[in-house]
Amino acid sequence: MTLEQLGRLSNYSVVSATVILALAFVAYAAQWGLARNVAAVRQPVAVPGGAEAPALDDLEPDRSDVAGGIGYSLTSLATLVLAVGVVTRGLSAERVPWGNMYEFSCVGILVALVAYLVLVRVWDIDWIGALVTVFAMIVLGSSMLFVYVPPGPLVPALDSYWLVIHVIGAITAGAAFLVGAAASILYLLKARAEARTPEDERVGFLWRMPSSAVIDQVAYRVHAFAFPIWTFAALIAGPIWAQAAWGRYWGWDAKEVWAFITWVFYAAYLHARATAGWRGKAAAILALVAFATFLFNYIGVNLFVGGLHSYAT
Repeated sequence: MTLEQLGRLSNYSVVSATVILALAFVAYAAQWGLARNVAAVRQPVAVPGGAEAPALDDLEPDRSDVAGGIGYSLTSLATLVLAVGVVTRGLSAERVPWGNMYEFSCVGILVALVAYLVLVRVWDIDWIGALVTVFAMIVLGSSMLFVYVPPGPLVPALDSYWLVIHVIGAITAGAAFLVGAAASILYLLKARAEARTPEDERVGFLWRMPSSAVIDQVAYRVHAFAFPIWTFAALIAGPIWAQAAWGRYWGWDAKEVWAFITWVFYAAYLHARATAGWRGKAAAILALVAFATFLFNYIGVNLFVGGLHSYAT
């Protein structure tokens, strides 16, 4: 297979993965909709942090569960197809497949989907499936439409082994930040519902999810995993690479500034979670603000601000 054929296969695979993710989102949305009249009758099971979450082990499968299973299967298929797209992109370019914004998007979404699929098995977090798949679908579709570039060689500033080290760290942390943000959104919804909904009115998929305390614990653990990785990628590997490429460790370039702002907000979130008065709603909102700064660094800075990192688009 020629390099050009590999490039076309990569494009077809990314488009196909985007379509499959759209179908997965529909399935997850159906899972929520079909459970609108189902009461919260699950039996408790152990989850991270010693809390308890509902389980379906003692229930007959219903249509909501079937839809959720279809969503998970489609997400798995999309992940496999996207992996083909990422690998063939790298083969067609004859380098690592994350040398520009389009490639970073594809690899970042691939890692996020793998993380989600693994955590569904480990922590039973299928309840964030709709949020993860719709975000992945939007990012892949937008990347194909607005920032796609044909496969090609790296610009000289990126031709370094630090491209592997620095970007892998940023992608891994970003994938975990996505999972944490999805959990934080659902925590806010569940905590609000728990405070306002009488026991006899608690029906629907929201009440088949874990308690808000469990969701909060999942969000915290994912963020606690991601934060040191982001610290290494943004504040250690990045400056070392900058010294090798530009002759200085830190130059207050827009990308560097917003990477630091993201670090500050996630540090504040973790501190808030350790401070009794800031737990719960305030901490979850802080996590979402931190994720917003991460997205601005990824999208806004690349497309609208410019700077020394503008070649990565």
